[in-house]
Amino acid sequence: MEFFRIKRDIPFMRHALVFNIISLITFIAAVFFLWHKGLHLSIEFTGGTVMEVRYPHPVDVENVRKTVEGLGFTDVQAQSFGTAQDVMIRLPSQKDMTSGQLSDKVMTALKTQDSGVEKQRVEFVGPQVGEELAHDGLMALVMVVIGVMIYLAVRFEWKYAVAAIVANLHDVVIILGFFAFFQWEFSLSVLAGVLAVLGYSVNESVVIFDRIRENFRKLRKASVTEVINNAITSTISRTIITHGCTQMMVLSMLIFGGPTLHNFALALTIGILFGIYSSVFVAAAVAMWLGVKREDLIKPVKEKDEHDGAVV
Repeated sequence: MEFFRIKRDIPFMRHALVFNIISLITFIAAVFFLWHKGLHLSIEFTGGTVMEVRYPHPVDVENVRKTVEGLGFTDVQAQSFGTAQDVMIRLPSQKDMTSGQLSDKVMTALKTQDSGVEKQRVEFVGPQVGEELAHDGLMALVMVVIGVMIYLAVRFEWKYAVAAIVANLHDVVIILGFFAFFQWEFSLSVLAGVLAVLGYSVNESVVIFDRIRENFRKLRKASVTEVINNAITSTISRTIITHGCTQMMVLSMLIFGGPTLHNFALALTIGILFGIYSSVFVAAAVAMWLGVKREDLIKPVKEKDEHDGAVV
């Protein structure tokens, strides 16, 4: 399905060096902010108190969160679970208060708003659990990267695998750099968004690489640069349809999804935008710099010996 077809190839690779320099500067800036500021980790990583409360009627979760924040707590998370009457509240650790004292203070404030609220459970999440989650999340990221490299190396060639991984890590580091610079909270849902971006971004790279392989078969006399430009140009309509529809869905989660989905949708929004950019100006360009050629994907046809089949 295509909305339009561009008859003349756009010379993307003519400006590859300029865009790669921009990518490198952006990447270095993201690494700097990660090193200088670090990520603002949620209580799932740093530890804190988790409360479950029940109301006798459906409750507005946003009002619950504002009530708790009114006590002077920051980074408060409140979300419904199970039913509209049940609310889970997550609070960061407080140096001068135990989990019991913290929950009592919160319940006093909530009962002021609604006397029917009841405390169901209070649980302390220790930093040891946070370290385990951070380790498991990093291992998941590493395993995804290794899996993608193996898949691309088998389906295409090692140069394409390296190019795709460079582009995907470029997207991941930039997402993390945004969260470090603006000090947005980095939670498990954001980590899930980062892993989703990895898979989403590599899909676009695979589409372009597949078209490059197809062009190597069809455009026998074209140069490598011309083959890559044609592959990107011929997939623009598909890219706009796919990414446009996905971005509309993600933006709807960002705007209407509430605090629970906000950072998750934010990570996806940044990842999709940079995923389009990296697939064209990073993955394809890196493959070109690595010296990809027709013989990498298509075995040269051996010329038939003139003496083969001759009658002696």
